[in-house]
Amino acid sequence: MTTRILVIDSDISLAMVLTDYLASRGFLAEYIPSGREALRLVEQKHFDVVLMELQQTDINGYELLRDLRQQQAMLPVIVLTARSGREDQLRAFQLGCDDYQTKPFSMDILICRIQAILRRTQQSETSRQKIFDLGGTTFDSIHQSFGGQHLSGRENDLLLLLCRHKDAIVSRHLILTSLWKEDNAFTSRSLGVFINHLRSFLRPVGYDILAIRSKGYKLVDSK
Repeated sequence: MTTRILVIDSDISLAMVLTDYLASRGFLAEYIPSGREALRLVEQKHFDVVLMELQQTDINGYELLRDLRQQQAMLPVIVLTARSGREDQLRAFQLGCDDYQTKPFSMDILICRIQAILRRTQQSETSRQKIFDLGGTTFDSIHQSFGGQHLSGRENDLLLLLCRHKDAIVSRHLILTSLWKEDNAFTSRSLGVFINHLRSFLRPVGYDILAIRSKGYKLVDSK
């Protein structure tokens, strides 16, 4: 399967050179200059890796990185930027980037970094189930769908985590640190919203997400 890469950079000339080079190396690369548009695109399409510049014209680069991580907790993100300061790198990693490459950079080295990340993600996912039958309805985490309903990236990641631990309690802390990277009052409220949304899909097919007081959540067959 061809690896799909999204390039987010307001520097059009550099981004076009990069996407052309990625295509010459066998990747399916797509370029978008707007950070906000990129967030919408990631909700609609599957990408294997994101390459992003911190310097964006329509959104703060750190906010973009944070929002990407919130939407797609498992999506690898490589920061490509002229910002070489220690604090910039620390903040980017704290917000969830997988790698940080300063400009100018070697295209060949970048390819090696992408391939290294893909090896790690593919090895960790190869033996893990991605498609589930829930009450006769198919949850396809690859295509982010539940029956005929498209799921957002966060909904998809949350349901996948619960499905992989079906009938077992998944702690609230594990969910928040795995998907949101933070365990606080704001992310806890956000988790509650997503749990309720998923219940609206699951209950009609005989499944439910139980809230276990002071512990976490459990996906169960409610028939």
